Amino acid sequence: MKSILLAEDEPVLRMLVVDSLEDEGYDIDEACDGEEAIDKIKTKDYDLIILDYMMPKMTGIEVIEQARLLPDKSAAKILMLSAKNQQAEQDKVMAAGADGFMSKPFSPLDLIDKVEEMLRG
Repeated sequence: MKSILLAEDEPVLRMLVVDSLEDEGYDIDEACDGEEAIDKIKTKDYDLIILDYMMPKMTGIEVIEQARLLPDKSAAKILMLSAKNQQAEQDKVMAAGADGFMSKPFSPLDLIDKVEEMLRG
């Protein structure tokens, strides 16, 4: 079973994403801010990390930058979710080390498709 970390500070969106991905058979851990996300990344290997761009304590970009520096943790794919969907923001996210980007709002089916695409490689 593929393991995913979801870091999202909006409880309703977090629940929607968790429910959608668990229904597809993924093992999901949750974090409600950037610091909690880093703590979880340090203690477990994830196949995919899904990050909100704007979170308390650390932004998604700061989480990416710290996660990519952790020994033996750089293999996880990272998907950024953001309402900041301008091309300049997407370029910034990808330059920080993300493997994918999705604009908010999104449909659960589109998210599932994106997750499956990223986990296939």
